[in-house]
Amino acid sequence: MQSIRSNIRLGDLSVGFVHSIAAAIAQHGHCVEDLFARFELTSERLAEPHARLSIPRYMRLGHAATQLTGNPALGLSIGQHSSLTHLGLAGVTTTQAPTVRAAARCISRFEPLYAQNYRGASQLLEDPQGAWFSFYSIAPYNAYNYFVVESVLLGWISHLQHVCQQPIEIELLQIEFPEPDYAAAYAEHLSCPIEFNAAHNRIRLSQTSLALSNPQHCPSTWHALLELCEEQLALKTRSYSLVEQVSQLIAPLLRNGEPNIEHVAHKLKMPTWTLRRKLAAQGTQFRHIVNQTRFDLARSYIRDTELTFGEISWLLGFSSPEAFQRAFKRWAQHTPGEFRSAVLRR
Repeated sequence: MQSIRSNIRLGDLSVGFVHSIAAAIAQHGHCVEDLFARFELTSERLAEPHARLSIPRYMRLGHAATQLTGNPALGLSIGQHSSLTHLGLAGVTTTQAPTVRAAARCISRFEPLYAQNYRGASQLLEDPQGAWFSFYSIAPYNAYNYFVVESVLLGWISHLQHVCQQPIEIELLQIEFPEPDYAAAYAEHLSCPIEFNAAHNRIRLSQTSLALSNPQHCPSTWHALLELCEEQLALKTRSYSLVEQVSQLIAPLLRNGEPNIEHVAHKLKMPTWTLRRKLAAQGTQFRHIVNQTRFDLARSYIRDTELTFGEISWLLGFSSPEAFQRAFKRWAQHTPGEFRSAVLRR
């Protein structure tokens, strides 16, 4: 089976994100140079304007930083050291948002400019009482990814408070994973209610918090930066073919079972029959793209993570690990175990 894109990966993010890890390590009295050298994060690399770090590599870096400091709650410190400038153009634009609401919208809308993950995208879900600022699920959870959720949610709070230059009330913080052994550390960083084992990773903002204004807002600068972000976002998405767009929409849906063509067509703002016709004109079908996407992601999970085959099977929406094993062997002419062994020998 041929890949939809030869360079498909689980996702990546700007190297700017490593600066908050460095700050958290330094706060704990440790030197970051040796750790960064292990991950080839040289000063030249960190200065590249469009340099990215793969999601698996970032998780390994965060895990290594946690081990170095001996602090299992390091993700909370990383989040509080997060700066909007680490988000590149999108972050700089957010610093000029007129309100907290506009800032949250900016962070969410322009996320593809600083981070992309095939598991999903951040969302700001507004309602008459306020809004949920939601970070996609990265289950199954383990020692390598707890810190990601904590650093993102704490980072958002830090970013929004930077915009309005005052503390903001968080009505509720929800975390998908179970309450960790270090849960008491949350009280050192947060003064809001916290719910573990929740259905989502997200923070709840009231209308009062969303309406807080930015004392440093400059309308002309804000709109000039918005135009730049929109241009960059258009350039980024314009290069994707229809098949690639469908694949990107399918990937976050896989964990919930069989993706639905009607749902994907709705996301693309076209009738289902139009999507079928356009895919047929390109010599493919929706079912074929689903299989290709599963195959590409399966290879990335096996190659780039330490997830078990049972966990990968669940992430890709298979009915059982056995069904995943059979499908992978059909696609690759090798079992998942043989594929992983071959990768490790390289």
